[in-house]
Amino acid sequence: MQIFGVDIGGSGIKGAPVDLERGDLAQERCKVLIPQPATPEGVADGVRQVVEHFGWSGPVGLTFPGVVTGGATVRTAANVDRSWVGTDARALFAERLGGLPVTVVNDADAAGVAEMQFGAGRGRRGTVIVLTFGTGIGSAVFADGVLVPNTELGHLELDGHEAEKRASSKVRDDEDLSWEQWAHRVQKYLAHVEMLFSPELFVIGGGVSRKAHKFLPRIEGISAEIVPAQLQNNAGIVGAAMRAADLT
Repeated sequence: MQIFGVDIGGSGIKGAPVDLERGDLAQERCKVLIPQPATPEGVADGVRQVVEHFGWSGPVGLTFPGVVTGGATVRTAANVDRSWVGTDARALFAERLGGLPVTVVNDADAAGVAEMQFGAGRGRRGTVIVLTFGTGIGSAVFADGVLVPNTELGHLELDGHEAEKRASSKVRDDEDLSWEQWAHRVQKYLAHVEMLFSPELFVIGGGVSRKAHKFLPRIEGISAEIVPAQLQNNAGIVGAAMRAADLT
């Protein structure tokens, strides 16, 4: 079965049909840049562009970089325009996509669900934390395979700042940090999260997971196992499609 997934991030909107038996993209994904400012109307136009690229006419699952409650309502918007707060995202996207069945989920939660079903967290029990490093830091926390939604651990305080303002992949680029310098910041962040949750496993996702060999070996002093995400930056698309499969 194929379902369409769209991953809305702080810098881009990417999507593709997903083969839910394999947990992988059925076609090469389409990506457009996030509009600036990233208002609801502008982002909805970008989503429509991605979906229309494939001529898709079935259910669509979408991720959003913030807290989403009830599969519809946006509660926070750290890396997109503040006008998103309080928006019924499901109704907005359904209207813009011509009435297609739509569901909306936190982006890191979607990536986490995909990793737990098809990737690095498959079959793992206990506490597993999936962290996505990109424009910000997303989190998905699982207890014996059950998701605790909308944790948003990227907003924990670290060195007097929000953690994602110190240790996201975007910060590494913006401050031109070496892999060693950035790994030190990630290590401090992981140590803080580990102190709070004592997970058995950290799964490190986002686009930077493709280069895990450049920074994961530099991270020391963490008791939990640390592994790169297997679905890498496609995890959000796959997880969004998994959620939309409930609409069929």
